[in-house]
Amino acid sequence: MITIVDYGMGNLRNVQRGLAAIGFDSEISSDPQAVGRARKVILPGVGAFGEAMKRIKDLRLLDSVVERARAGVPLLGI
Repeated sequence: MITIVDYGMGNLRNVQRGLAAIGFDSEISSDPQAVGRARKVILPGVGAFGEAMKRIKDLRLLDSVVERARAGVPLLGI
């Protein structure tokens, strides 16, 4: 399962639809524990990444994303 990180910005549903179109199951989550269990992570982008990072930190998602990346879990930043 691919976890798309929901931090309140970005076009999450389009990313999810794109994955489905090529045959991949995914979930959208803002739960740090779900992100911490992810086998693959997508961090959708926006035009102002400074604000995105603030939201990621505010939602306590940063540690989970970093831990997954350090564990060798594939991470795609858009």
